[in-house]
Amino acid sequence: MGASRGLADLTAVVLQPSYLPWRGYFDLVDRADVFVFYDDVQYDKHGWRNRNRVKTHAGPVWLTVPVHAHGAVVGGTPISAITIDHRRDWVRSHLETLRHAYGRQPYYARYAPLVASILEQRGPLLADLTIDLTVAIARELGSSTRFVRSSGFALSGSKGDRLLDLLTQIGATRYLSGPSARTYIIPEHFERAGIGLEFVTYDYPPYDQPHPPYEPAVSVVDTLFAIGPETIANIRARRTEALIA
Repeated sequence: MGASRGLADLTAVVLQPSYLPWRGYFDLVDRADVFVFYDDVQYDKHGWRNRNRVKTHAGPVWLTVPVHAHGAVVGGTPISAITIDHRRDWVRSHLETLRHAYGRQPYYARYAPLVASILEQRGPLLADLTIDLTVAIARELGSSTRFVRSSGFALSGSKGDRLLDLLTQIGATRYLSGPSARTYIIPEHFERAGIGLEFVTYDYPPYDQPHPPYEPAVSVVDTLFAIGPETIANIRARRTEALIA
């Protein structure tokens, strides 16, 4: 797991940290030499930063990490500064949901302790939790990708300029993005910066998922508990070359 090209080439991916993200997130991790958690951008209250879906006998349900983010405070708060609200025992609730949903799955016993060990640290920051979970799962799946945080860089400029500044500081020669970014990324800016721009298409085969019918848009833990180490093979099964902008 992790990209493999010439020494002069460096493929970077920049994504906001998310809670137990889906297969597509780990597809980008798998393709990257350097994966940047974009943790110094504004927290989006109704996005994927603090929640994801898992499959239960009643259908997909949300697992949401409660955070201290209300009203106008959210508007200017970076992801890296969002704190978790531990006033109720959400950790126990999430672990119980996972156990009831996946306890009989072939690889639950193998991967559930990994997830539990990080959740039970009950740290104060959302970004630390989500990043630690993502890195731990990636490493468990054999990833050699280098992980960094955007908050560790001094960046300037508007949204697009900041991204290019970040990629330049990393030394990226190629930037890989999900398909939705086509609506706001300007390819000419990357061309002027000498950075190749490519978009991936998400396409993964189904697997023997619990609680049919099959639902692809769920957390990677669904895949892990069902097919375990074959998760990477599943992600790569229909892979095609990324589309150059």
